[in-house]
Amino acid sequence: MDKVNEVRKVQTKILDIMKYIDKLCRTYHIKYYIMGGTALGAIRHKGFIPWDDDLDIFMTPNQYKRFKKVFQYLNSEKYVIQEWKTDLNYLEYAKVRMNGTTFIEEAFEQCADLHQGIYVDIMILHKVPESHFIQKLVYFESKFVTLYALSVRNWKAKTLEQKIMVKSLKFLPCKFILRLCYRRIYQYDYLKNNFKYCYWITPAKFENGLFEKEFFQGTIDVPFEDTVLMASPNIKRYLRYRYGDYMKLPPVEERKTAVHAKFFDVDKDYREYIKP
Repeated sequence: MDKVNEVRKVQTKILDIMKYIDKLCRTYHIKYYIMGGTALGAIRHKGFIPWDDDLDIFMTPNQYKRFKKVFQYLNSEKYVIQEWKTDLNYLEYAKVRMNGTTFIEEAFEQCADLHQGIYVDIMILHKVPESHFIQKLVYFESKFVTLYALSVRNWKAKTLEQKIMVKSLKFLPCKFILRLCYRRIYQYDYLKNNFKYCYWITPAKFENGLFEKEFFQGTIDVPFEDTVLMASPNIKRYLRYRYGDYMKLPPVEERKTAVHAKFFDVDKDYREYIKP
């Protein structure tokens, strides 16, 4: 199997989803920012990183709220939103999934009631005060959300520390703690000054998920494949902060880790592969 061509098939579908999101956002004046490997790909490759099979964007809570409202009003038959309020086994962030496709990740392959079509990730970009203590508190609360989300999907811990942490969850009132964590994570979004942006509901370390507010003020268009997508005017500063020498290609063995799908099909619905 030609891995490059296979990944390219997925990228083509992902781009279709992103073009729909972009058109909706531009029509209704909603801001988003390409982030992570997507921003890296835009600058280094003028599109997808060739071995990457996903696309990530940031939205602030207010922008996402507006996006979700418009998305649901338009009621597309081709796409659905998947988030912590729609799926019991999905807790971290939002995805726009494409109906009639399959994108099965190892962490989700036992979740028969979960939509598993090809997707675009929407990460929620929160505000946090300048206080280092509060930043650390929100960081650990975000990590609890991430860990619990992994545990309910029968994620296999890789280290002894992870195994101990996952087992300890059985003795905690996790649903109650989750509500408290989400409340605090969203608590500071009212701030107008003296704040930073953060996104820690991922494996990201503390430093990698804390951003200067200048990284996400205003938007510019950057070329991406055969279209343009919204990005920070300081996208290159953001990339230096995240990746250092971002134009340098990673070793070949590290490129394999950028592929998220265990199995995909661009033409068939995931329900043909995952039976209740």
